Amino acid sequence: MATRVVVIGAGPAGVRAAEALVEAGLRPVVVDEGRRDGGQIYRRQPDGFTRSYSALYGTEAARAESLHRRFDALKASIDYLPDTLVWNISPNTLHLTSGTRYRTLEFDALIVCSGATDRLMPVKGWQHAGTYTLGGAQVALKSQGCAIGSRIVMMGSGPLLYLVAAQYVKAGAQLAAVLDTSTPMQRVAALPRLLAIPAALGKGIALMRVLAAARVPVHRGVQPLEIKGTPQDGVSAVEVALHGGERLEVPCDAVAIGYHLRPETQLADLAGCQFVFDADTQQWLPQIDTDGRSSVPGVYLAGDGARVRGADAAERSGRLAALAALQDRGMPVSGVERLRAELARFTRFAAGLRQAFPWPARFAAALPDETIVCRCEAITAGELRRVVRESGATEANRAKAFSRVGMGRCQGRYCAHAGAEVIAAAACVPLSAVGRLRGQAPVKPLPVALTEASGEASSEAMKDEVTE
Repeated sequence: MATRVVVIGAGPAGVRAAEALVEAGLRPVVVDEGRRDGGQIYRRQPDGFTRSYSALYGTEAARAESLHRRFDALKASIDYLPDTLVWNISPNTLHLTSGTRYRTLEFDALIVCSGATDRLMPVKGWQHAGTYTLGGAQVALKSQGCAIGSRIVMMGSGPLLYLVAAQYVKAGAQLAAVLDTSTPMQRVAALPRLLAIPAALGKGIALMRVLAAARVPVHRGVQPLEIKGTPQDGVSAVEVALHGGERLEVPCDAVAIGYHLRPETQLADLAGCQFVFDADTQQWLPQIDTDGRSSVPGVYLAGDGARVRGADAAERSGRLAALAALQDRGMPVSGVERLRAELARFTRFAAGLRQAFPWPARFAAALPDETIVCRCEAITAGELRRVVRESGATEANRAKAFSRVGMGRCQGRYCAHAGAEVIAAAACVPLSAVGRLRGQAPVKPLPVALTEASGEASSEAMKDEVTE
């Protein structure tokens, strides 16, 4: 009986994993929540849109076009299921929905390339309409061909801050300011690690030149204080404290925020993978070996969904995970040592990025009590602190039970990290002692009118239903 290998995700990691499997003579199933391949970073524009690769992807244009062309060439050799959500995983079985249809898909090996989402630190007023994540702002530009506002502030830290800002400038949007919480000295200290990938460092410098040429004000070393606005009219301004302590208010009608990325680990959790606390990134990550093997036999994790190291590293880790799956089934593989060596360089570069653009954990303790931490359930920092004081809820899931933080539509994707920081600061315990929110199925909301298909259809039949 043929081995069935399923790849979740069609971003950089998923495409390269599928490519390696096809080269080995297999016909993998690629399940993609998106309508088209590319993932978040190389998200394709809708049919009928004609913006050039250069205008849409900037410094990443060549890699985006290469990945898209490669996936187009693979389609005849894979079973591709776009617009399909994996909402649960049980032993050797995926639970899928597409539209209002539900069915299962069994697998012998599973490669999860689930990607990443924005890592967020709340700020007072971020619930006002017109506040987006950096990733959300990027989706609006790539998928809808529109900006999030007419006068935009981008705030946070990390490479994505400058990538999205540069993409907006190239699209003709007006940026009122870029507000970066990191300092120039932190970047200088990180330079030895950043030199591990000189080309990537060069791309970052190029992005900053785009902003300089457009005369976009860039302030570094800031502390976000408030996103001002009203429930009726939405965002009106952003207020920050500058590095020297002076306050700055920037009028705007939209703001995008984000602090690096966090792996989408819900599917790994539902698959039963063990997690470990990573002191460098200050977050819980699924346990993997050098090649992407998880603690569950037959389940492999790749790309930013396992470790956030960027799109170039994701391509290599996706291929490496596929080779590990082949090797574990007794099939010959080659190029493993080269991929490991390349991935080690990207790992070092990623460590440099964390040093240059650190996660601002200290901001959590300084959040005013009225600041909303969980936007889904409107839970404030003060409510979380009260739960710690009055109920002794110093563990994430216990705090969730008492306060409802993380119980909303996003299931903690956008509040869990900051919520844990608030709890740790209030309880005076290490962040690792707070733990992590356990994954729950469904990972995303399902249609009420969901109907179950009879039995498990073949991959080809599923594809036919998806495209009807």
